[in-house]
Amino acid sequence: MSERVTISVENHIADVRFNRPEKMNALDPEQIDAIIDATDKLAEMKDVRAIVLSGNGKGFCAGLDMASFTQSSTTGSLTDRSYGNANKYQHVVLQWRRLPAPVIVAIHGACVGGGLQFASAADVRIATPDSKLSIMEMRWGLIPDMGSYTTWRSFVRDDILRELTYTNRIFSGEEGKELGFVSHLADDPHAKAMELAAEIAGKNPDAIKAAKRLMNQLPDMNEDEILMMESAEQDKVGKGPNQKEAVMAFMQKRAANFND
Repeated sequence: MSERVTISVENHIADVRFNRPEKMNALDPEQIDAIIDATDKLAEMKDVRAIVLSGNGKGFCAGLDMASFTQSSTTGSLTDRSYGNANKYQHVVLQWRRLPAPVIVAIHGACVGGGLQFASAADVRIATPDSKLSIMEMRWGLIPDMGSYTTWRSFVRDDILRELTYTNRIFSGEEGKELGFVSHLADDPHAKAMELAAEIAGKNPDAIKAAKRLMNQLPDMNEDEILMMESAEQDKVGKGPNQKEAVMAFMQKRAANFND
């Protein structure tokens, strides 16, 4: 069996690809385990400053491989918390949001069900105009349950989220941008994602990670908590050598040499 998820790192950018193209990167138990292993590895890569996630083959991810899950014998309850505050299927998605480095997803072809939930955990989503997106779970008489309600609440209007959940309607990348699911459109989303990743990787990695930590917490905090976290993060970033290097590089009109 070929490697289910591939990771290559160059210039502080991790190029990560779902690699089950014969099944449009659909999620069977082995694929889910491979994705968890990949995020565990990425979390330990201190020199990675930006991550681009895409799918090999004709689509990003076609969601659950229903046949494989029907045949597999799973035990236990989904309410079991095996990964902190999450179960395994929530963790495999939300770990992308929790990675220290920003994650940019490049979407083409099918991005439905679990696929859309992976994309929704990213910091930025870039899609082809003709890509196909859907909150697909209602087709199978289910609800989305891979943690995406925690991410959707920050960028999708409530009534739109309700409609698309209740109907499992397929919509294009172009419509997805209008609805908030897609950040940018591009004919070559992977190239656009790599370009954005390179820009992020050239910034102070301490400040980028601090900004991501703060933005991840925003939906759960009140004003007092936001102001305090903002101050605490800035205290740490402003006292570090990377911040001084950012200023010197700008003043001297050169590329910065940051320490990871």
